[in-house]
Amino acid sequence: MTEHTRRPAGRTAGLPSARGAAVGRRIGIGLMRGLWRPRVLGAHRLPAEGAVILAVNHSHMIDGPMLMGTAPRPVHFLIKKEAYVGPLGTFLRAIGQVEVDRTTADRTAITRALGVLEHGGVLGIFPEGTRGDGDFAELRAGLAYFAVRSGAPIVPVAVLGSAERRSRLIPGLPALRSRVDLVFGEPFQAGDGSGRRTRAALDAATERIQKRLTAHLADARHTAGR
Repeated sequence: MTEHTRRPAGRTAGLPSARGAAVGRRIGIGLMRGLWRPRVLGAHRLPAEGAVILAVNHSHMIDGPMLMGTAPRPVHFLIKKEAYVGPLGTFLRAIGQVEVDRTTADRTAITRALGVLEHGGVLGIFPEGTRGDGDFAELRAGLAYFAVRSGAPIVPVAVLGSAERRSRLIPGLPALRSRVDLVFGEPFQAGDGSGRRTRAALDAATERIQKRLTAHLADARHTAGR
């Protein structure tokens, strides 16, 4: 199956719910725009249909929800299993997010993530693996694997401003009504066209990806004036 094939939306056995992700997007729109002032730049660069991988920098816990609520299409994020606790875990599963164990090769998560792409959906990945400086300085190989295996294009997304100002009321969150910029980049292919998934091929793809993401982040900061 190619990245251009689309299957019916909704819940397919064992796969994240497309309808749930659409509901999550609507919730995110209201919540993110109600609490902060997101500014979305370059959203037209996200293909209107077909499989896409969003590669997002990560410096604050609201980066994922912010993108869910501002992206033109519903997004299924790979989210660490530690977040799936109690009611939050139930909610994340209901809105079509993908639970992943970062300590091992999580075959279930890999299958579900590839399923999202096979069904023409949008998969969101924090390629740095965890929150940090958000500068794409160190990438994990998972992004390259999903991109090369599926053939889906990568769209880089820079989230800027989420970690700049702390809220006085809730120090763990950005200041209320502060501006957060989300800048979408041009889609690109990670592979060399051969389809090879050897270690050498994935290492080369990771290097290409890092160069593109780092360049996009610099362009995004210039565009957003940050």
